[in-house]
Amino acid sequence: MNSTVAVVDYGMGNLRSVSKALEHVVQDGQRVIVTSNPDEVAAADRIVFPGQGAARDCMRQLTELQLDKAVSKAASEKPFLGICMGMQVLMTHSEENQGIDCMGIFAGNVRAFADESLHEQMQSHKIPHMGWNRVKQKQQHPLWRDIADDSRFYFVHSYYVEPEDDSLIAGTTEYGIDFVSVIARDNMFAAQFHPEKSAHDGLQLLKNFCRWNGGE
Repeated sequence: MNSTVAVVDYGMGNLRSVSKALEHVVQDGQRVIVTSNPDEVAAADRIVFPGQGAARDCMRQLTELQLDKAVSKAASEKPFLGICMGMQVLMTHSEENQGIDCMGIFAGNVRAFADESLHEQMQSHKIPHMGWNRVKQKQQHPLWRDIADDSRFYFVHSYYVEPEDDSLIAGTTEYGIDFVSVIARDNMFAAQFHPEKSAHDGLQLLKNFCRWNGGE
């Protein structure tokens, strides 16, 4: 088997830690590339879409590098893993930066923990949400294989996704509120946490992704 796992490089995020973690768990015949080339994204067998920072900057970088169409197409065709900002921009719209249109792959919004409507729930919680927290699994999914329910993963974020369709929800986490921390549908799986920083269970998720054909 010769196949490529492409880590999408649009200039935002610690891609070295993601690529090194993937290199640790790939199967024989799989190779990991870090690329900002739309043609390499299109040719890869699996896509990892990481990122951190602001939604506005992310969308601008994707457009300027002509990666937006390549990433959207890959998301409809092959095993696809979104991480942190790479999860949030899959939504229709983000409240960040006074409002920004995102990729619109899934209907829904990206909401702020600091929203005034959440003041009562969040007043004893620091923002950003940073550190280890539990994920309650809401779907049976191949990427949860050999990962116990309520396992802990590493988070760093001030915003969370709120999908319109509850059937997308594959995991939730409690931080003042119960927020959606994982979504999944068909060949796509996306997590708010950083699996590459999440010790054994994070590596297990990446290992599962490298063995996943994008189906059940």
